[in-house]
Amino acid sequence: MILDILTLISSFGSFGFTAAAFLLALSIIVFVHEYGHYIVGRWSGIHAEVFSLGFGPVIWSRIDKHGTRWQLAALPLGGYVKFFGDSNVASCRDIDGFSNMTADQRRASMHGAPLWARSLTVVAGPFFNFIFSIVVFSGFFLVKGIATEVPVIKTLKPLPEQMQSLQPGDTILGISGKQVVDFQSFINLADALPVSDSVNYTILRDGVEKTVTGPYPLPPLADAVASDSVARDAGLEKGDVVLSVNGIPITAFIQLRQMVGASEGQPLILQIWRNGTIFEAKLQPRRMDMPLAEGGFETRWLIGVSGGLFFEPKTRTPSPWESITLGTNQSWLIASTSVSGLWHMLTGAISSCNLQGPLSIAEISGQAAIMGLASFIWFIAMLSTAVGLMNLFPVPVLDGGHLVFFAYESVAGKPPTARALHVMMFVGLTVILGLMVFSVSNDLFCP
Repeated sequence: MILDILTLISSFGSFGFTAAAFLLALSIIVFVHEYGHYIVGRWSGIHAEVFSLGFGPVIWSRIDKHGTRWQLAALPLGGYVKFFGDSNVASCRDIDGFSNMTADQRRASMHGAPLWARSLTVVAGPFFNFIFSIVVFSGFFLVKGIATEVPVIKTLKPLPEQMQSLQPGDTILGISGKQVVDFQSFINLADALPVSDSVNYTILRDGVEKTVTGPYPLPPLADAVASDSVARDAGLEKGDVVLSVNGIPITAFIQLRQMVGASEGQPLILQIWRNGTIFEAKLQPRRMDMPLAEGGFETRWLIGVSGGLFFEPKTRTPSPWESITLGTNQSWLIASTSVSGLWHMLTGAISSCNLQGPLSIAEISGQAAIMGLASFIWFIAMLSTAVGLMNLFPVPVLDGGHLVFFAYESVAGKPPTARALHVMMFVGLTVILGLMVFSVSNDLFCP
């Protein structure tokens, strides 16, 4: 149903489609975040007066059996939960109203509840964002499966003049005379191979071991094209094979990567093969800071294309626990890379242009939706992790700022004064607005 709506909106132009995709992604993430605050607050004995998706004039509302008004507002750029005793949507205390409350009423308010209840309610928003991401990522691994321990060819990808000596169902036992122990060892051997037009494979077919000749394991194949990339802008698609760069023939993806890296940002002309049709694409590599597996970042010239094997491996369905582990690792990778990237920007190790604002995020959401429902859902899960992480930063007005206030209260035995809270909230709001302006300027002026 969601895909049908997105397809319909796309007919009214790319801007409308991008806006719709962004608002849909944002609304889902905001709902998950605010629902975390709401449900944990309710479990902790804190009454929620309003659950709002959006700001401004209310266009729909209803009151549930718990006395909470659920509403949709006209400006779908966020949302909030207003708890009993809050004077506004930022959860500031209604000082006059609070002083006139009974003991039971104070217990049902955010500011009168025990410290443990307030802390759990606040941290639940980001926590639900993380849980949502992990569930989505885990679901992807369950549905798509993971490669079997020993590489088995499921399907062969279309390649120009592909050698047909390899067949679906073949189990790869060796490559260029070296034994393949498992799928990871196959990848390691493939990465270490010298570039050549063909490679000898030892395979098991119908119970018989034999040696056959096949294509280079990592051809110049676009296994994925990033949504926000010069390759996407130039019209490249998943499955395209690069035959040459500036007239120089290539047979391996590593050659494409090396030539793009050596371009220093100069325009490149790629000869592309797509399902038997050959055409040219001109693009200009973009300088980007990429995270390294061992930590840190590396500045490289990129076009937004990632490579892959010449075949789709046979997969197996992971156990629920295995899929959850993989999903958690994926979410952790996004969070840790984001923190590392922010630190490197603050220290000047990488460009501040890596900080993307709402305009870039909106554009990426539209491109992800165009690529299909699966890509769009994956993008929402990635963004949910980022939003959960951002809300944990110790900045007043964010959830992390409230947790800092609670930590102070636990040590001092009393909350910060109302004046101190107002000053810190103003400072926090100024920081957030400043970052917003800075990120939007990045969207507009960074290459």
